[in-house]
Amino acid sequence: MSRRDRDARVSAYGATVDVGDATTRYLLYGLLPSWFVPGLADWVMHRRTRIEDTAGTKESLIHTLMMAEVGVPIALTLRYEVNPLLLCAQLAGTAVHEATALWDVRTAVDSDREVKPVEQHIHSFLESLPFAALAALSCLHADQVRSLLRGGRGDPQAWRLVPRRRPLSRGYLAAVAAAIGGCVVLPYGEELLRCVRAGRGRARSRKKGAPGDEAAWHAEAEDTEAEKGQ
Repeated sequence: MSRRDRDARVSAYGATVDVGDATTRYLLYGLLPSWFVPGLADWVMHRRTRIEDTAGTKESLIHTLMMAEVGVPIALTLRYEVNPLLLCAQLAGTAVHEATALWDVRTAVDSDREVKPVEQHIHSFLESLPFAALAALSCLHADQVRSLLRGGRGDPQAWRLVPRRRPLSRGYLAAVAAAIGGCVVLPYGEELLRCVRAGRGRARSRKKGAPGDEAAWHAEAEDTEAEKGQ
């Protein structure tokens, strides 16, 4: 029975929907695309609070690190079967991402960049989405969770990357790649470039300003001595 026929039967007779299939569609076409929205909104907040003049390159590099921490497990999940090895990668990525998120906020606060309530609320989405995705995948692949708890005993492919038996369509993967490029790589690449340029500009200003500052100090000292002599 095709998916269309099954959906028509569900609509006509009220049959129970395949929860696993519905959850998979939710992950692929709901949760993953929605991830880009708070990520782009966070970039807007960084721009509004002029990250290049406060935390600068350090915080921007932390953002790049956090994207890699969630991006690598997502890329693996889109290409390979969920098994104990992949679950470990997802767990590690989620845990490290949470720790890095705390480091990110601390860096922003220490630099005097204003982290507004709206940005904090955006962060709550970015931090909770990895946990939501991991929970849904664990429910879909409860057998692999049990295998992980047993250390993968009895499963020769537990600790290997196994290509998906039902690969995702090239169109879907291309759409995800385009979304990553447009909503992650371009804006955050622009942010990093902006921070690097601002940092170099400040460094050049300090180098050029040092002799001038010293000369101004000497001139002020001479004026003071002249006033005293008078």
